Order: sequence, then structure tokens, then C-alpha cells
Amino acid sequence: MRKYETIFIINPDLDDEATEAIVEKVEDTLNNTKGEITNLDKWGTKKLAYEVEDHKAGYYTVVKFEGEADTVNELQRIYRINDNILKFLILRDEE
Repeated sequence: MRKYETIFIINPDLDDEATEAIVEKVEDTLNNTKGEITNLDKWGTKKLAYEVEDHKAGYYTVVKFEGEADTVNELQRIYRINDNILKFLILRDEE
């Protein structure tokens, strides 16, 4: 399995329960596709460098995980279909 790091930004207008539900959905997606989370870091609400969909801030979450190509593909699919995820990035860590 390869090592990856993903960061995603959630709509800051959501309440705490809805934000936590999105983070749990990402965790479940990784666990259900044979991925293994090595570190989950919730940065909280931070100011964005530029406006995204009329938002000046976003809730940042960083996840380091190990997985296969199918894990990454499913994670991208989940990010794209959720309208409350403003931006995301998935990077492969050097081994």
C-alpha cells in the first residue's frame, strides 16, 4: 500500500454535527476501501487565501493514510458529490 495525504475544506456555515458527519464519512470511506488512517488532524475554521463559492473561511481537515488506487478513486468520488466540501487535494507521500 502507498502512503497518501489529503486535505479537504468544509463549508464553515455548517453546524458542528454536520461537519463531524462529513469527517466521519471520509473516515468510513477510507476504512471500507482497505485504507488505513495513520493520522487525522482537524485544524478547524481558517481564513481562505481567496473566496471559494462566496466563502471567506473554511473548516480544514488533514488526513494521512495508506491505501490503494481504488481507495483514492473512491475518496475523490465522495469529495466531488458532497456540495459542502469546498476544496480538496490528495497527494502521494514519497516513500
